[in-house]
This record gives sequence, C-alpha cells and structure tokens, in this order.
Amino acid sequence: MSQLASKHGAINLSQGFPDFGVDQKLKDLANHYLQGGYNQYAPMAGVLELRQAIAQKKQVMYGCSLDPETEITVTNGATEAIYSAIAALVGAGDEVIIFEPAYDSYVPAIEVNGGVVVPLRLKSPDYQIDWDQVKDMVTSKTRMIMINSPHNPSGAILRQDDLAILQEIVEDTNILVLSDEVYQHLIYEGEQHQSVLRYPDLYQRSIITMSFGKTFHATGWRIGYVIAPSEITAEIRKVHQSNTFGINRPLQHAMADYLTTPEHYLSLPSFFQRKRDLFLSAMVDTPFEFLDCAGTYFALASYREISDAGDQEFARWLTTEKGVAVIPISSFYSDGTDEKIVRFCFAKTDELLVSAAEKLRT
Repeated sequence: MSQLASKHGAINLSQGFPDFGVDQKLKDLANHYLQGGYNQYAPMAGVLELRQAIAQKKQVMYGCSLDPETEITVTNGATEAIYSAIAALVGAGDEVIIFEPAYDSYVPAIEVNGGVVVPLRLKSPDYQIDWDQVKDMVTSKTRMIMINSPHNPSGAILRQDDLAILQEIVEDTNILVLSDEVYQHLIYEGEQHQSVLRYPDLYQRSIITMSFGKTFHATGWRIGYVIAPSEITAEIRKVHQSNTFGINRPLQHAMADYLTTPEHYLSLPSFFQRKRDLFLSAMVDTPFEFLDCAGTYFALASYREISDAGDQEFARWLTTEKGVAVIPISSFYSDGTDEKIVRFCFAKTDELLVSAAEKLRT
C-alpha cells in the first residue's frame, strides 16, 4: 500500500510509521556517540547501559525488578525479538494460539519453525478475547499463546481481568506466553497498560517484546528488546546470537541516555491521544464509521455506507482514485476474513491528517 501511495501521490495513512521527526535531543545523543567512536560491535545481549536503563524504566512503570544481565536482550526491532523467541521455543508440531487479526510476522515465524498456527478470530466492533474459546482450544500440543496489547490493528486493549484469566489457563501447564507490547505507551483515556510484567507468576512463563521505534518515532532505527526469565532468555539468546548477534551500538548508547528522563515516554499517551482525537474530529463528516480506539496509533473504520467492494479492492480504489492510502483488515487474517473495515494510521503531522480528512469529506 505504501508503494501504491507513492506511485499515485496519495496521502499515506497505511503503513504504521510516523512522518514527523525524532526528538532533537535524541538525535544529538546519537551524533555524540557516533562522533565519540562507539562504532564497533556491541555486546551480543546489548549495551549494558541500555539494559540497565530498560530495567529502571520497567521499575518505574510496572514496579518489577529485572536483572539486566540475564533477563533483557536488545534486538533488531521487536520483529526480531518475536522471531528469535519463537525459533528458540517452538518446535515441529507445537501448537501456537494467536488472535486474529494479527501482526503479519506471527504466522510465518511459527510456520517456518515447524509450529502449527491455531487462530482464534476476534470480531468487530470490540475485538475482545473470548477466554472460554481459548480454554477449548488448548490441547496437549499447545506450546504458546501469543497476545498483543494494545492490539494491532484493532486498537483494543487487554485489561486486568483478561490477564488474570490467562494466568489461570496456563497455570500448572507447559504453555508459554509471548506478549507483544510494542504499543505499551500508546494507550488512552487514562487506562493503565496491563503488561505481563505486572503479574509475577505469569511472568515466570512469559516472553515480552517491546520496541523503541514505536516509542520514540524512530522505526528505521530497528531497536527493540525482549524480556524473559533468565532460563528462557538463555534459549532466546542462542537464536539471537546466530541471527543478528549485535545491534547498532551508538544508537543503543543514545537510547540509554535518553531513557534517564521518564517524561520522554510518560508524555506519549497524551501526545497520541490528541492526534487520535484530531483525526477523528476531522473525519466526523465523512461516511466512514469509526470503531473505538483504546490504544496504538491506528483507527479502524467501516466503509459499508460507501461501497460493497471487498476491503482490498476498496483500499486500492481509495488510494488510486481518492488519494488516501489505508490498509485492508482482511490482510491480518490467515483466512482473509473481510468485514469491510480498513485501518488508518494517525501517527502523522496534524497538517497531513487534516488534509487527508478534507480529501475524504468529498
């Protein structure tokens, strides 16, 4: 869709990346370490200063105590963290329960390592998990349950009751939990992000993946990290070492310094909530019907009042004929479920969001 947007000169509200700049302070820190000679291989697990800063950040946010030496690994974005965790822990014939619509790297990572994808379809408009269905799907072959909150693409979030039920389901089993929390700071209306790190018993069988790219508007820097108990981390690092080994060193040092100011990440919910509200207000006079967005920088909308076309056809038409690119939600389902819903990314400048809404009001 981004290629199509570029070809036709459309406003790109499809792919999930900000079109505004990285904080100048963070860029200055990166330049400082580039010029200071921090340009050779970083340690395999990540620069210790960054792992220590991550541990302190999690203490501030979730009240948990992590060992930066044995529980935190810096990765080539959260996608590598997800892949390395699955490659380390899922084998041939192992079943992995995922919730669709789902980020499109989950299924390939499972399948290429011999795992069996067991999808549970979430439905609009709320995309909430039916935990009774999950219990029915668990078998002796279930190796892992993957969760994602705030959820891409729907913007739904998991709450305390959800995590409590999940903990009950996996208790006294060999089932692992992989919790994709890349949008941890993009959560609105004063809601608390229910990280697995808040639940010590659940954490003991969990892997948490997170991303600095989503947090600090620097998706091209490709710096993420994976948190897991030491015995699980040891297995993940075996894959990470052979996969990417070390991650960009000067940017790790810059990120470590930047994290010493909590306001840099604690201010993000209000920053993105304002953008969400601006975009939805600008779109109020269009025939799109927007669903609730509790988190992420995506907003879903039904286009049933506009067209009977399938969502992929509609998304292409909207891009080529009306000049605004979106993502069809069927692409997030392994069976191509099409509810005539598309995804807008509002991590864009205010001017671009208003301009896109003006086009769509016509």
